[in-house]
Amino acid sequence: MPENFNYISFGSREYVEGITDSIAMNRGRMFEYTAIDLEKRLESLEAISITFLETLPTFVCSEIWRTDDAAAMVVKYGRIGNTVADRKEVSTNFTTVIDFGEVKFENIEAARDVFCADPFQLYRTHWAVRDGNVQAILARLAQLKPEAAHAISGQEVPNVGDEVVELPPRTKNTLGVAGSVEVFLQLLYGSPAKEATETFFRGHDDARFELTPSLLRKWPEGGWQFMPTEDRLCKELLIAHYDEFQSDQYCFDRLVRMQHYGLPTRLLDISGNPLIALFFACHGGPERADLEAEVIIFTVSADKVKYYDSDTVSCISNLSNLSYDQKNDLDLNLDVTQFNETQVAEKLLHHIKSEKGFFEGRIVPDDLGSIICVKAKRNNTRIKSQSGAFLLFGHEAALPESGQEGIEIARVTITDKRHILDQLDRININATTVYPSIDQTAVHLREQYRTAGPS
Repeated sequence: MPENFNYISFGSREYVEGITDSIAMNRGRMFEYTAIDLEKRLESLEAISITFLETLPTFVCSEIWRTDDAAAMVVKYGRIGNTVADRKEVSTNFTTVIDFGEVKFENIEAARDVFCADPFQLYRTHWAVRDGNVQAILARLAQLKPEAAHAISGQEVPNVGDEVVELPPRTKNTLGVAGSVEVFLQLLYGSPAKEATETFFRGHDDARFELTPSLLRKWPEGGWQFMPTEDRLCKELLIAHYDEFQSDQYCFDRLVRMQHYGLPTRLLDISGNPLIALFFACHGGPERADLEAEVIIFTVSADKVKYYDSDTVSCISNLSNLSYDQKNDLDLNLDVTQFNETQVAEKLLHHIKSEKGFFEGRIVPDDLGSIICVKAKRNNTRIKSQSGAFLLFGHEAALPESGQEGIEIARVTITDKRHILDQLDRININATTVYPSIDQTAVHLREQYRTAGPS
């Protein structure tokens, strides 16, 4: 197993300098810049996850800032304990082993080299679990702060006891394995219905895929692919194809159209029709035919299901209009009054009122951090044919594999994709009906009527 360490960063230099015991991190920023597999093993923050975190050496740092001729950050090294996770926040006791104080770097790149950090990571309040050689990091810090070298010499990696704590396994609630439409439906009918809920489905032609909107996907090592440029992505597409969006009344409508054309958004497509999801699980092309697939089943509480014109939907959708720095300024732990007095809340309110002039002007911070199911206007043929709906992800929201309050998740493992596609075709579920465009119809007909080659 590679060596791991906690990297905990805060925006306030004074906060890090003043740490004498406890620290706290917004739960939405846990495990950013953490390798995806590691994040999924730890995200539940159950007892075994917390025990693992407490065995790791820990760096607590400020976000980096520029000085007149260089760059600097405050760095402390030590261990954590007595960690408690609630719905909004993770708190822990931090014991300082080495206080490096303010560490100066020749430039930003030099700071990145010390911690092998992503370019955005040094500017982000977050808690990461990183792979890396802690002794090598300490040695690099000693070169920059020679007065701390004596404290580093012979310093062992802090650990809790001598017992090695294994990473918790990734667990999924799997109902069973289906290699035919009949077995798939039997598994669905075998799961009891629940009152005051609605059920939606999503198909993955590779069971290793994550339940993450394209905007929030990360590189395998944990860095963001698209999220820091969300507002620019949306604006550039609007500039290039402004006429396409003239009929869209709300920001959510625009996000749906952008998603339709392949732009990364904070929307995750789901369907009200399980057979459509089964089709997507199987229709991945010949190169994916032998990969194990999944249909994911979402049981969503009625209060988590909204319509396209909901005020909550407007609030979350308009996050796409905020810059990365503005989103970083959002503090969802503030009460409603305090939050709405902040500059970034006023900026967000400006965007919301541009589509809803009657909006009350009172944004609820909890709403901004939620994940909700949205029923969209069926204003294009693909949404109609796919019984389409969406999960809309709020600020720093992540959906654990086990689900969360209001969204229960189960899965069916899918095998024998070719057979299932043949069965679905017999009941008129195929590329022509699921993708009702002339180009997809032509491809489907081409494959259907292709004659056999010479024997």
